[in-house]
Amino acid sequence: MRPIGSRFPPLAAGIVVVSILAAGAIVVMGQPGAEAQAPKQQPAPKQQPQQQPPAPKLAQIDRNGVLILIRSTLLALDQANKTGNYTVLRDLGSPDFQANSAARLTEIFAQQRKDNVDLSGVAVIDPQLTVLPQIEANGMMRMAGFFPSVPTQVNFEMLYAPVDGRWRLFGLSVSFGQAAPAAPQPHASGDAPQAAAPSASPPTSPPAKKSNPPAAPKQ
Repeated sequence: MRPIGSRFPPLAAGIVVVSILAAGAIVVMGQPGAEAQAPKQQPAPKQQPQQQPPAPKLAQIDRNGVLILIRSTLLALDQANKTGNYTVLRDLGSPDFQANSAARLTEIFAQQRKDNVDLSGVAVIDPQLTVLPQIEANGMMRMAGFFPSVPTQVNFEMLYAPVDGRWRLFGLSVSFGQAAPAAPQPHASGDAPQAAAPSASPPTSPPAKKSNPPAAPKQ
């Protein structure tokens, strides 16, 4: 989160300077014989240097903990999509996530239900992480990656909030299709997505090159 003072761009300070110069152009006439003088210009306020947000830190969580969070979240979404009941997915989230009603979640994931997406394969396939679990400046844990084929590639980004000593879902973004493998980024720059509602249009990844399937063994 940027400091309040940094919300205004440098151009705003420039406008203040122009206003002062315009005021200084006004000539004040004194007694007869006195020289015309302009009022003294006030120095423009100095801009405070922008403070960079602290870099994300690697989360202290083991591999099993990561797999449990990712799989339980996506399987809960899979069950919700198949049944049309999003109350369980909602109840698994943080209080901010629960601000979404079940009806709202139904609207957000309507396209996945229409496409009859099957996420059950995430239970047996290991995900490939493109962003290792990291703690953002706001104290939330963020991770991102993809499942290579379940049966189509599933790209995900998740944000978890600490609630009573547990990580609870705060934000979820899911898309489908091919994506090129990327190296993990433990210290990604920029702000994490700040949205209590899952994103219906997550950032897409570049398409991966198609590879030939392995040949069946000869009998």
